[in-house]
Amino acid sequence: MPGRFEGLSDIEWELFKNLLPCEPQKRGRGMPHVPFRYVLNTLLYILITGCRWCDVPTGEQWASKSSAHRWLKRWLENGT
Repeated sequence: MPGRFEGLSDIEWELFKNLLPCEPQKRGRGMPHVPFRYVLNTLLYILITGCRWCDVPTGEQWASKSSAHRWLKRWLENGT
């Protein structure tokens, strides 16, 4: 049964932060990388609620579906 998820609390984020690789440096061009906390919020939202990628919430604490999917793919490839 799908659940409800509002995002990671500060304490929960501290537990996950050390498991993820270091955030990349700012690129010279284009948009800056979305913070990993927002990416993890989005990925956990999909896992907990069972929603489709196109139904990912938008807002301040969420990453876009394309950013979340891109980082998930990178983390799977590098073993994170």
